[in-house]
Amino acid sequence: KPGESTPKLYVRDAAGGSERVLVDTAALATTGKHYSINYYAPSIDGSKVAYGISEGGSEASVIHVVDTATGQTLPDAISRAYFVGVTAWRPDGKSFYYVRFPELKPGEPDVDKETRAVNYLHVLGRDPDRDVPIFGYGVNPSVPFEKTDFPVIVYSPASKHVLAIVVHGVKNEQTIYSAGALSSLPENSNVAWTKIVSDDDDVVSVDFKGSMLYMLAHQGAPTFKVLAMSLDSPNVANATTVVPASRSIVLQIAVAGDGLYVRSRTGGFAKIDRFALTSDGTPGARSGVHLPFAGAVNVMATDPLTPGALFGLTGWLHSLLYYHVNAAGEVANTGIKPLANIDVSAYTSQEVQARSADGTMVPMSIIYRKNLKLDGSHPVNLEGYGSYGITEDPGFSTTGIAWLERGGVEATCHSRGGGWYGDAWHTAGMIATKNHTWEDFVACGEWLVRHKYTSKAHLGGQGTSAGGISIGRAITSRPDLFAAALDVVGVSNAMRSEFSPNGPPNIPEFGSVTNEAGFKALYAMDAYQHVVDGTAYPGVMLITGYNDPRVSSWELAKFTARLQQASTSGRPIMLRVDYDAGHGFMASSRNQSEQLLTDEYSFLLWQLGDPAFAGIPKKIVPARMAQSQ
Repeated sequence: KPGESTPKLYVRDAAGGSERVLVDTAALATTGKHYSINYYAPSIDGSKVAYGISEGGSEASVIHVVDTATGQTLPDAISRAYFVGVTAWRPDGKSFYYVRFPELKPGEPDVDKETRAVNYLHVLGRDPDRDVPIFGYGVNPSVPFEKTDFPVIVYSPASKHVLAIVVHGVKNEQTIYSAGALSSLPENSNVAWTKIVSDDDDVVSVDFKGSMLYMLAHQGAPTFKVLAMSLDSPNVANATTVVPASRSIVLQIAVAGDGLYVRSRTGGFAKIDRFALTSDGTPGARSGVHLPFAGAVNVMATDPLTPGALFGLTGWLHSLLYYHVNAAGEVANTGIKPLANIDVSAYTSQEVQARSADGTMVPMSIIYRKNLKLDGSHPVNLEGYGSYGITEDPGFSTTGIAWLERGGVEATCHSRGGGWYGDAWHTAGMIATKNHTWEDFVACGEWLVRHKYTSKAHLGGQGTSAGGISIGRAITSRPDLFAAALDVVGVSNAMRSEFSPNGPPNIPEFGSVTNEAGFKALYAMDAYQHVVDGTAYPGVMLITGYNDPRVSSWELAKFTARLQQASTSGRPIMLRVDYDAGHGFMASSRNQSEQLLTDEYSFLLWQLGDPAFAGIPKKIVPARMAQSQ
C-alpha cells in the first residue's frame, strides 16, 4: 500500500469485500534487514496458507503456515526451501509436499548449495527433520536424478492421479512420472513411480483432470501445441492434439471447473480460449474469451474445482488490470487493482524489425511521444533479455512514462534466446548460437540510430540477470554504439558462472566448460573475457545485491574492475552494491526499488545528455591517471 515499504499477504472473499492481512513482513524487520515473501500456496479448502519468507533478498526461504481464519502463524518452520517451496497440499489440509535442499556439510563447496533437492511430505506439527522423502535426488533408485534436477509432486482434487515432475535445471522440457491414486501412495520413499513422459517428448508443462493429462509441447511444433492423453494408459505417441501448432504461440494451459483454458499470443497480443471438458477430462467444444482490450495477459490462474479463470491484462500504454471470466464467458474487472491515474494520450507504441548480423529480422517494440521529431537527439533506453525462451511481453511502467515525459524513448529488443517466435527462437540463441542474442541487441541499437530516434551519443542499453550477456557483449563488441549501459545483476563472467551456487542448473541453457563446444560458447558470451585494454567504453553502472542467489556479486565486481582498468573514454564505470538485497528487484522493498530506479535513471540521464545534468561532466578522470599525477 502507499507509504509501506514491503509487500504483505492479504486475503479477501472472492465475491468482494475488504482485505485483511495474513502475513505482515514489516513486523519481522527487527535486525535491520528486510524480509520478503517469495511464494505462497493455500490449502485446497483455503483454511491455511503455506508461504516462504527470506531475509535480505536472499531467497533462502523458510516455509511457515498461517491459519486463514485466525491469522495465527503455526509453529512449523522449514528452512532451505529455496525458489518453489510447497508443490502441493494434500486434501486433508494438514499435510503438503515441498522441496528442500540438503544442508551443506563441513568441507562441501558452496556450488553444491542449490543441488540434490528432495520433495518431502510434511505433516503439520511434525519436526521437518523427521519429514519423509518421497521423490528426488537419491530417494528411489528406480527414478534417476541428476544433482541439478528439481523434484515436483503435483496433486489435483479434480483427479485421482498423483504426478511427479523432474525439472532439469533451467531446461524447459520435463520428465513426468505417475503413481496412481493418492489414497494408494505410500508415505515413504517406496513409491512405484511409472515414467509417462520423457524430456525427449518436448513437454514443457502439464495439467490434468480425471484420467486425462494435458500437455504443452513443441515436438514438431516450434510455436507449441496442446496434447491430451489418458493417464490410465499413457502413451505420448498416441496423444490427441487439442490445439495444433499455428502462427500463435501457445503459452499456458490451465484446468478449471468449467474446462481447459489455453493462453496464447500473436505478436504482443494475447488470446484466451476455453475447451469444455467431460467428467473424465475429454476435451470438447472450443470458445474464445473476449478480452476487454488488445494487450498482453501476464498471468492466468484457475482452480480445478471452480469455474472460470482470473487473468491480468496490460499493454505498453495500458496499466495492469485483473479480470475474471465466468462459466458463461462473461468478463468482469475484479477491482483488485485500479487503473493507473496517468494520462498516456500523448504517447504511442510501434512494432518494428531490425536486420541482425546474419540477416534475420528481429522484432523490437518502441514507445515514444506522438509526433516525435526524428533528429537523433532523444535519449533511448534499449532493453533486452534473450534467454530461457522467456519473452518481454508488453507491460506498463510508470517509470517508463516518466522517461517519456523527459523526451526519452523506450525500446525493447526481442532477441533470439527468448521466446517471441516460440521454441525455435529460443534455441537460435543458446549455447553455440548464443552470439545471436547480443548481435540482435546490437542490430536493434543500430536501427534506432539509423532511423534517427537517437544517435550514438544518446543511446543507452540495459540487461538484467541473463540479460547481462546481452548488454555485456553488446558494449564489448560495439563500444562505439552506446553512450551508457546498465548491467543489472547480470551474468558478466559466463565462463566462471558454472562454479557459482546457481551455475550448475544453468548448464542446459548456456553450456559447460567441461566440453569443447560448451567452452567455446561460454567464452564467446563472456563479457569479462572480451574487455580490451585501451578501448573507449561507454559509461557503465553495474548493479548487484550482496545476497543474490542467482548471479553472484563477484561477477559484477570482476567486470567492473576490468572495465575500469581498460577504458580510455573517461566515462564512469561504477559498481552499485546493496548489502540488504538479492537478485535485482526480486524480494526488494519499495524503498530499495525506488532508490535503485533513481540511481539507474539518473545515471542514464546524466550520460545521455539530459539538460538537467548539463552542468555535470559526463567524463571523469580515470583512477590510474589520478594516481600517476
